[in-house]
Amino acid sequence: MNPVYEKLLKCYECYKSKIDFAPKAAIVLGSGLGNFARVVDVKAELPYSDIEGFPVSTVPGHAGKFIFGYINEVPVVLMQGRVHYYEGYPITDVVLPTRLMRMMGAEILFLTNASGGINPAFHAGAFMMLNDHVSLFAPNPLIGANIEELGTRFPDMSHVYDDKLQEIIRTTARENGIELFEGVYAQLTGPSFESPAEIQMLHKLGVDAVGMSTVVEAIAANHMGMKICCVSCVCNLAAGMSPTPLTHEEVQEAANAAAPQFEKLLVESVTKFKALL
Repeated sequence: MNPVYEKLLKCYECYKSKIDFAPKAAIVLGSGLGNFARVVDVKAELPYSDIEGFPVSTVPGHAGKFIFGYINEVPVVLMQGRVHYYEGYPITDVVLPTRLMRMMGAEILFLTNASGGINPAFHAGAFMMLNDHVSLFAPNPLIGANIEELGTRFPDMSHVYDDKLQEIIRTTARENGIELFEGVYAQLTGPSFESPAEIQMLHKLGVDAVGMSTVVEAIAANHMGMKICCVSCVCNLAAGMSPTPLTHEEVQEAANAAAPQFEKLLVESVTKFKALL
């Protein structure tokens, strides 16, 4: 058996032995959304450390556990803290949580993250819904022998982010007076922030925001046939676009400040997802 798939199955069996809950939607909580669970009718929690072989997040501000419950009758699983490639894990471990949530039963994946803004129209604290991404700078999680049980060898990437989910998020933002930009996101490996020259290169490639996560998760989810959407919180202007140095603390502060509106957008959008499940 493929060792990556074998490890995934072991994590799934561990989940099944501990949790009696089948989610329909999965939400990955990025920086600043760590307290989102308080708006969920929580039924169970599962720390990553309790799942044999599961990668554990080492990033400050990431709690590191699955939360199971309901958002207005929609059964969800939350990732309270994600694993990043820059933490030293193989890329297959970085996307293992995404694959596991699909195996749990999740049909929709709502990704969130904190990013640096490249589009000059953006400002710190802005929200950007992804309509496409650039995946050239992080290892593709599908490299290696294809796991036929999960998906096809050569998955189509021409339409990763679902139109119907995007329209729900767009409408929800408009109804609540929440400013919502749309654009292209690029994942770089990190953990260092990008240089001004790298940001200029990304700008010329048509990238609107940059971060250190999300794209590899979207690729793995797309491979498994999930419906995907993503909203990024632009927590700072990228290198060379602001006179001040970039810090992780700055990112967390901006994410925390934007959290109330982000939470409202998430809750109301996910509630409307019920029509698609």
